[in-house]
Amino acid sequence: MMHLFHNTSQQCSKITTELYSTSFSSAIKLLHKDLRTPVYNIYGLVRFADEIVDTFHEYDKCSLLSEFKKDTYAAIERKISLNPVLHSFQLTVNQYNIDLGLVEAFFKSMEWDLSKQQYDNDGYAEYIYGSAEVVGLMCLYVFCEGDKAMYEKLKPSAQALGAAFQKVNFLRDVKADYEGLNRTYFPGADFKNFTPSMKLQIETDIAADFAKAYDGILQLPVKAKFGVYVAYKYYLSLFKKIKKAQPQKILEQRIRIPDFYKAFILAKASLRTQLNIL
Repeated sequence: MMHLFHNTSQQCSKITTELYSTSFSSAIKLLHKDLRTPVYNIYGLVRFADEIVDTFHEYDKCSLLSEFKKDTYAAIERKISLNPVLHSFQLTVNQYNIDLGLVEAFFKSMEWDLSKQQYDNDGYAEYIYGSAEVVGLMCLYVFCEGDKAMYEKLKPSAQALGAAFQKVNFLRDVKADYEGLNRTYFPGADFKNFTPSMKLQIETDIAADFAKAYDGILQLPVKAKFGVYVAYKYYLSLFKKIKKAQPQKILEQRIRIPDFYKAFILAKASLRTQLNIL
């Protein structure tokens, strides 16, 4: 009967992913079936922690996050939790021997979101590492399926991809973060006077991350390559659209990629994969 409990818990993480991120869940479905559930399990944990710090304004966020972190470690140690998202996460952590230092770094960044409103260069780099790069590394543990040499080889690219995704999210969500949550992640950015040169500096940094990530995607195992490549293309397309927008526009609205264009990206990626020209 434990199999039923495991499956039920993992279905909760899958549902969480599908409801919160259509783009990410679509990309997960393109992974080999062996990899999908573990990645859903990672995203479920990440999404719930993010919800605490970004959404639960009427509650004691500090206590909720502290309890959630404590319960996460307890689940990993006991190898069971009655919280289905935590139970599914511990299944993946224990199955793939994911470094708990990645989990600790993630929660540190979430804790910073409770109080920190501006970042210098060092703080920004550490925040990006904990909030995004470690998520890419957790997924890389899954993709490498125990191949430690491959993990070490692809680690820099996985971090770059996670960083690129997060920084694009920050640009896309400037209005919500700055006006709604009073947060400014980008060092030196003045959103009261957001100039084209400020925007270009941020975009140049993101472009470097995307370039570094692409090299690693090409070296991923076959089971993971297509799904990760499509996620990369989704975000790269969003980034290109943001680059074309004037600074004032991204302060006024959340830029999106239409569903029909996502379908086009998927079709084009499928063709390139079949022709082996990624």
